[in-house]
Amino acid sequence: MGFSPRRAFFLCFFVVFASSIISIGSTVHHLVAEDPFSGGYLADKLRKMQSFKSTTTYFQRNSLSSAPTPSPSAASSPRVFLVTTYGADPTGKTDSTNALLRAISDACQSSSSSVDRFLADGIVNLGAAQINLEGGNYLISRPLQLPAVGLGNFMIHGGTLTASDDFRTDGYLIDLSDTSNSKLVYYYEFITLRDLLLDSNYRSGGIKVVNSLRTSIDNCYITHFNTNGIIAKGGHETYIRNSFLGQHITAGGDPGERNFSGTAINLIGNDNAVTDVVIFSAKIGIMVSGQANIFSGVHCYNMATGFGGTGIYLKLPGLTQTRIVNSYLDYTGIVAEDPVQLHISNCLFLGDAYVVLKSIKGIANRVNIVDNMFSGSNKGINIVKLDQSNGAFKEIERVVVDRNNVKGMNIKATVARASVQGNGSSWTADLSQILLFPDMIRHVQYTFSSTGNIFPNHALRIVKDNKLLIEANTAVPAATIFVLVDQ
Repeated sequence: MGFSPRRAFFLCFFVVFASSIISIGSTVHHLVAEDPFSGGYLADKLRKMQSFKSTTTYFQRNSLSSAPTPSPSAASSPRVFLVTTYGADPTGKTDSTNALLRAISDACQSSSSSVDRFLADGIVNLGAAQINLEGGNYLISRPLQLPAVGLGNFMIHGGTLTASDDFRTDGYLIDLSDTSNSKLVYYYEFITLRDLLLDSNYRSGGIKVVNSLRTSIDNCYITHFNTNGIIAKGGHETYIRNSFLGQHITAGGDPGERNFSGTAINLIGNDNAVTDVVIFSAKIGIMVSGQANIFSGVHCYNMATGFGGTGIYLKLPGLTQTRIVNSYLDYTGIVAEDPVQLHISNCLFLGDAYVVLKSIKGIANRVNIVDNMFSGSNKGINIVKLDQSNGAFKEIERVVVDRNNVKGMNIKATVARASVQGNGSSWTADLSQILLFPDMIRHVQYTFSSTGNIFPNHALRIVKDNKLLIEANTAVPAATIFVLVDQ
């Protein structure tokens, strides 16, 4: 069979291509045979590398496994003390006093000298040690006290304490005071009492803080006290926040309100703050006998004023230095003895509640009662009253009662405005129903306006009993007198 030219071409191409492949394969085989990294030489190198890798891995593992581990004895002791591990009964059926005191004693031994320097002189830093009540209800027959004075940075939180039926009547469930006659400037510093319900069982008080510095009482519910819910005596900077206090548990309108007794908060010291606190039953909501305290966001609906109760009583004659702001006096008011530097503003007085300035030595000085709201029942009750049963106010300086929003009560102020219209030659402006202090006008401004062509001479002739007499030298058919006075 013959080959066509086309077939002959393809046959020659195939023979040349096959020869090239064979030649290349021979060359590659030759090169590989001579390559030092091929064959046995390459395998030997790989074995050496694997041996090195194994040695390195062993070294790394051996180094990790031989790292030093801390001994148990070197670990820090815990700062949270669980009271049930000391035998406290969280059901409240048996007395847990001793167990709780043991836990407190252990917590007070957990100090470290390395942190002592961060608190006041003589105060040992307990390193934020905590007594955790674990959400239990614990019956106690004696006050819970710290084992010694001079301690700080410590917390009790998270449970309920209930006084037993034989709890001492002059005691407090938690007592931060001194029984050793210490000479320390402050007994305790930075003690925190938080998330607690304290039931005094009508036997005792709730919390007692004496001569302490920077104490926090936060989110506590204190009830059934027969003396004080909280008393802070001496020291300063006791901060009471977000808490509820009441001798009897009620939401208002209690049928036994006339029989309420006790004081919810008693502050006998300086520089304290009561913020966002509700006082729902007691004869006196807050008693204050120390300077430079502030009350903000306080809602008092303890015993009503009509039953003899007081919301906030300022027993600091001569130097009050107290601020009451953004608070709610609900059917119970404020009493201030001889107030000096007192500021009451942005408060709501509901249910005929009012402010009383009580004379002890007749002093009222630098007092502001401004920008408040008063709401009453149209019984003719004054928003501010003077109690002069011990004598009249004689030293009155810079008292400002003004800009108050009043509904259903009588406005009282130290600034008054009035207008009088009529014909004739004399006009009388009576401001006695508005002005707070009797027979006292210090500054007068008036404007005389008449109609017609008559323009008489006129003058202020008499200022007496908070009344003004303005006279003209001739009669006018119609005139209007505008007056502005202050005390």
